[in-house]
Amino acid sequence: QLRLVESGGALVQPGGSLRLSCAGSGRSLDYYAIGWFRQAPGKEREGVSCISGYGGTIKYADSVKGRFTISRDNAKNMVYLQMNSLKPEDTAIYYCAARMAGCPSRPYDYEDWGQGTQVTVSS
Repeated sequence: QLRLVESGGALVQPGGSLRLSCAGSGRSLDYYAIGWFRQAPGKEREGVSCISGYGGTIKYADSVKGRFTISRDNAKNMVYLQMNSLKPEDTAIYYCAARMAGCPSRPYDYEDWGQGTQVTVSS
């Protein structure tokens, strides 16, 4: 079975940068579209970005467009989310998730999830 593990979350100041990683094991990630989601306390889980199995389709939420970049290295079974110009409203637990086809933005369309990594943006 596919397992996903996120890493890279930290406490950073506004305007700072982080790179989140999503490591896959058990199956090759190149078969899957990978989405990044985030959830702040008291809020619904929301889609941040998605990349298709071979990178042909990439999507971003309007709130992160121009600041975040999703990428993947299938040879390393890794997906990344580069986060620049971070804002306090980016504070959330960030999750990566896998789906066999497409690149949807809704959490219930995804099958496998990591445990999440905490990103806190504060001065």
